[in-house]
Amino acid sequence: MDTKILLENGTNELEILEFTLAGNSYGINVAKIREIITYQPVTPVPNSHPSIEGIFMPRDIMITAIDLKNCLGRGESEPKGMFIITNFNKLDIAFHVENVLGIHRVSWKDIIKPDVTLSAADESVATGIVKRDEKLIIILDFEKIVSDINPETGLKVSELTELGARDRSSVPILIAEDSPLLNKMIVDSLKKAGYDNLIHTENGQKAYDVICQCKEDGSLHEHVRCIITDIEMPEMDGHRLTKLVKSDEATANIPVVIFSSLVNDEMKKKGEALGADAQLSKPEIANLVRIIDRLVSERELDK
Repeated sequence: MDTKILLENGTNELEILEFTLAGNSYGINVAKIREIITYQPVTPVPNSHPSIEGIFMPRDIMITAIDLKNCLGRGESEPKGMFIITNFNKLDIAFHVENVLGIHRVSWKDIIKPDVTLSAADESVATGIVKRDEKLIIILDFEKIVSDINPETGLKVSELTELGARDRSSVPILIAEDSPLLNKMIVDSLKKAGYDNLIHTENGQKAYDVICQCKEDGSLHEHVRCIITDIEMPEMDGHRLTKLVKSDEATANIPVVIFSSLVNDEMKKKGEALGADAQLSKPEIANLVRIIDRLVSERELDK
């Protein structure tokens, strides 16, 4: 299946691959997918997490196979079906699913955020729900699934100690991140690094609402001098937010840092075309601070 469908930059759309598990439909952002292959035998790894089926090496690259059915508490998968091989957070992982149905192009505005009744915000493995032809497709949070299996794949908060003692900074930073857990971790990390003046929002639309309000009341410089944004977010994604900021003369000079598990060579080209000032993968929290230091310093010197 062709997973290289290209979208125009900043349109606030994404491609979702629909697949099935235990008779239910789930989705994954096509941007995370390297390829889709039929199931093949794997080598079990002793003392590994129960959801890890084992490892295999297609084309001389070692890949960890995860039983997605087991992750979702639906039992264990039979040795058949498909592997969706993904790449995000600089990791190559194969997710074992039953069947792949096809690709849908949808707008982030049409993705419904799961209700808190489904699970606590920081415990949910569903990032959104899409309705198509009376069928509900649940988009899974693959980063959280992997992080739950191995927390070391998440933000490298411990690396902040390498930055040493730092002065406090009042530079106002606007954050757009839909994961409550990651949002809190980014805020806590930036505060630890000395950045105290933070506004954090749950998606690109809410971040853009803050920018528009600040423009309207003339307080943009006081409240937004740097923007950190995820890419995947309901209502408005990070690429659309970047495009809106960089195409507006009033905000074009504000540094935009894309901080996402989706940052790879192809995504970097999209971000560069939209005018992003920096892009890096989510585990690199210490590098995020270093980049913010540099961008903020450069903008202050330009005045």
